[in-house]
Amino acid sequence: MMVAATTSTMSFRFKQFFIEDSKCAMKVGTDGVLLGAWAPITNYQSPITNTLFRVLDVGTGSGLIARMLMQRCPEAEVEGIDIDEAAVEQARENGVKTYCAKLQDWQGTYDLIVSNPPYFQNSLKNPDTGRMTARHTDTLSYTDLIHHCARLLKEDGQLALILPADAETEVRGLAAAERLSLTHVTHVYSKEGKPAKRVLLAFSRDSGIPDYRYTEDTLVLEDEKGGRSAAYSDLTRDFYL
Repeated sequence: MMVAATTSTMSFRFKQFFIEDSKCAMKVGTDGVLLGAWAPITNYQSPITNTLFRVLDVGTGSGLIARMLMQRCPEAEVEGIDIDEAAVEQARENGVKTYCAKLQDWQGTYDLIVSNPPYFQNSLKNPDTGRMTARHTDTLSYTDLIHHCARLLKEDGQLALILPADAETEVRGLAAAERLSLTHVTHVYSKEGKPAKRVLLAFSRDSGIPDYRYTEDTLVLEDEKGGRSAAYSDLTRDFYL
């Protein structure tokens, strides 16, 4: 279920762009593709939006998610930040406006913030420093992630994340404390009958209205033959070859 690749150059080809990830600790994978295709762009589509639509990809890595959102929102200003200098260089090579910076220090206001953040909290550390930083929450805890994303969101802004399924309760609580309302949850399963491995979460500014729109659904990635399910194929149809 991975994207088409030429392993000699670490180049991943999508319908409208290529992604190189040879310099990145974390490689192109299903999580990034899911978030890039799933993230809400409601405000971008709204006819009442007369200002520049701004997107921030936190921990952009190779720039995959940012490039997907550049395709989906061609007139938007899409930026990425990452603390890994090699990843920043790679994302720039992949056509993403990227800065070497910590989320905790970043300034600006955004209509949409997306992140496929570090997610291991108590597991054995990888001896590869770059890969360890990309995978572990030491440099960006969930608390910091939610707090600083909330700080950077516009009043009608949205935040979209992909996380391990077991982090859902914690992150939902942190978001509620920052007055972010949960608007969409998708539990992601590799196969029917298996436990959920990932969860996609979308939040928006708390409007104070108790009956805000909320959607909860599921996504199974593989069909009974081990190929892409119809739902996964439909979600990613504008990207996968």
